[in-house]
Amino acid sequence: MERVIITGVDRSARSRAAADWAAREALLRELPLWVVHVAPPDGPDPAERWPYHPAKVADRVAAELAHRHPALTARSMNLTGAPVIALRALAEEAELLVLGLRGEGARAGIVVGSTASALAAECTRPVVLVPGTLADDGPPGRADAVTVGIDARSPAGGAADLAFEAARLRGARLRAVHAWTLPAEAAESPFPVLEEDRATWEDDEVQRLSDALRPWRGKYPEVDVLQDVVLLTPEKALAHAAGNSGLVVVGRHAGGTALGLLRHAKCPVAVVPG
Repeated sequence: MERVIITGVDRSARSRAAADWAAREALLRELPLWVVHVAPPDGPDPAERWPYHPAKVADRVAAELAHRHPALTARSMNLTGAPVIALRALAEEAELLVLGLRGEGARAGIVVGSTASALAAECTRPVVLVPGTLADDGPPGRADAVTVGIDARSPAGGAADLAFEAARLRGARLRAVHAWTLPAEAAESPFPVLEEDRATWEDDEVQRLSDALRPWRGKYPEVDVLQDVVLLTPEKALAHAAGNSGLVVVGRHAGGTALGLLRHAKCPVAVVPG
């Protein structure tokens, strides 16, 4: 199968924003983009489908993308079936699967839709979930900055690969965030932690992170890496770092962290399987 990026779309502005991000990523990686709409067999009455007919949703979105990005090579696909099953099968050999955080059928108050949640949890390839709509001003901070969550004791190779490559393509600094906690005996002690003990433990964590990143620093010598070791939960550490990022990358093995981050996401989040 050719190397492609796939974006799943529906009639919502959120999915069109995700498709636009996917188009820009496809141009950055010099890859074609597949724009895919999967209509469930028991979809809405034809009168409720206006102004899009199910057979033309992907065609319309692809045409919009071609108008905004003339250099883009895009292919539209309109399918009928279960969206999660169809997109998961199509994405098995894709570079990325890109979706909006929620689609047109999501209930009010739901931050992450069922399709996005299921694919982030089950897809064999990286899934990028994009918040917002085209009307938004975009993420705060540097739009090209990349942040990756790293467990220095057990780094997720897939997440690190994607993050370093994304930073290289963008010519951006990579912020590698490692969250740590106090040793159990210190956390459970009724007495305050001595500053010198805390400093020693933190130095150990800094060294662990440096050792964990060494293989990727060697592979990507042109990427400027900022090591960020913080005494927070992984979710809080990444949420804080994400405020100045255009893309956050997290390994799927940190399932709770990924889901928690998505609830507060202001920039695209890539969830990468192990």
